[in-house]
Amino acid sequence: MKACGAEFLGTFWLVLGGCGSAVLAAAFPELGIGLLGVSLAFGLTVVTMAYAVGHISGGHFNPAVSVGLWAGGRLPLAKLLPYIVSQVLGGLAAGGVLYLIASGKAGFDLSAGFASNGYAEHSPGGYSLTAAAICEVVMTAFFLLIILGSTSKRAPAGFAPLAIGFSLALIHLISIPVTNTSVNPARSTAVALYVGDWAVSQLWLFWLAPIAGALIGSLLYRLIASEQD
Repeated sequence: MKACGAEFLGTFWLVLGGCGSAVLAAAFPELGIGLLGVSLAFGLTVVTMAYAVGHISGGHFNPAVSVGLWAGGRLPLAKLLPYIVSQVLGGLAAGGVLYLIASGKAGFDLSAGFASNGYAEHSPGGYSLTAAAICEVVMTAFFLLIILGSTSKRAPAGFAPLAIGFSLALIHLISIPVTNTSVNPARSTAVALYVGDWAVSQLWLFWLAPIAGALIGSLLYRLIASEQD
């Protein structure tokens, strides 16, 4: 239960910090943080909570990461579903808090997207379903590769949260224009359910592609890593 609580809180902070920066601060008049700031915010949420609660649960904060770590032999099957449920609930709670904050401003409109992920006409850059799927699979695969490598027993101790957080920031710098960057089904669900409509109808991709990418990343790491990892 403590590990699930840590996953709930970690995912809550990731969604509130990452999606919150996109909704509240990305285009703030004259002082907006833009794409670079939003990317950094997502990375910082992972760094801060990985150091805060990673020693309790492993610091996944992402169903795709949990699936990838299970496939990589780092997470028992019995913990997989409880972790995923905790992550989704934590994300939804953060989405609710973000909605309460954002809706306090005159002119707030959920139909503007609320930091939801999308493809085709709902892609920030108008990218197709195929492009969005490839992007999410590849980005999540490398995310898992970095997570597994940086948390290996042979990796320098204490630096994994930095490597993981920086990699998530880099992933956002690359892929925000394509899908608004998911690589995390809980993050996608956390805002899509509040938007409804197109965000929910496209949500399937942001579960399927990150999980597929996580499994590919786990497989790639197992192919190159030694048994000591």
